[in-house]
Amino acid sequence: MARTLNILALAAAFALAAGCATTSPDVLSRGDAQRMSNVTDAVVLSTRPVVVDGTQSGIGATSGAVVGGVAGSSVGGRREAIAVGVIGAVVGGVIGNVTERLTTREDALEILVQLRNGERRAIVQAKGAETFAPGEPVLLIASGGRVRVMKAPAPGAPPVPAAPQSDRPG
Repeated sequence: MARTLNILALAAAFALAAGCATTSPDVLSRGDAQRMSNVTDAVVLSTRPVVVDGTQSGIGATSGAVVGGVAGSSVGGRREAIAVGVIGAVVGGVIGNVTERLTTREDALEILVQLRNGERRAIVQAKGAETFAPGEPVLLIASGGRVRVMKAPAPGAPPVPAAPQSDRPG
């Protein structure tokens, strides 16, 4: 019984870890830190809510199969335990897969923007703290093949101060 509980706890930990992944524009990966990004000015044309489907990495299915197999194999005598263990593994795998997919699913926005040169682009990103309205100026931040949208600074915002110049000879 203690072994079954340990396996259940391990499976739950895997499922929670799979559910912690995010594509939020407010959370950046460690690899994006201290890396220069390309910035492009744009204007929002429209937004619409979308759902980003969850992942199917196999972790949920594998965890569910292990838990179902162990739980099923502890039922009845030897022959029954084998049969119920196999059935438990299959059912657990299906339930684990569905659980992983549902817990990694995200509400997102599809943001249609127009660049200064007239080209249009559509970007899908998880919902973040910022909201976007048609006609609003935004910045497209591109780095490592990924793009995110953020509000452009308000006109007249104070400029970033220049770095102090050194008086030392170079």
